[in-house]
Amino acid sequence: MSTGEDLLRAHGLRVTRPRLAVLEVLTEGGHLEVEDIAQKARTRLDSVSTQAVYDVLGALSRAGLARRIEPAGSPARYESRVGDNHHHIVCRGCGAIADVDCAVGERPCLSPNDAQGFVLDEAEVTFWGLCPDCQARRLAEAAL
Repeated sequence: MSTGEDLLRAHGLRVTRPRLAVLEVLTEGGHLEVEDIAQKARTRLDSVSTQAVYDVLGALSRAGLARRIEPAGSPARYESRVGDNHHHIVCRGCGAIADVDCAVGERPCLSPNDAQGFVLDEAEVTFWGLCPDCQARRLAEAAL
């Protein structure tokens, strides 16, 4: 198993305390907003500015160690699950996000009708709906 230092070096990045802290936060899982990442990184460091966290996330994303997702109407979120062309489900009620593996060869992961001359290497799909908690809340509200 690679350490954070090994991952950073293997992807051509200098090893810094902020990069290690942010990478650790991301590898704990989830789809985190920048402020959440900054708060968690601050528990690992004496201090780190929100701008420094943005800079680290940009470097990690460009290096392929983090993925930025932006569901419509939501702030950018970051995750460490990269390179597998997975998709996301977003709850319209509470904004919860979950990973969904690509359904290769089935809708909606089919190749487009016309790739416009592009060589495709990834598809990004966002599914929208209601999570189980929001479904239960709506049913309870409807019963009142």
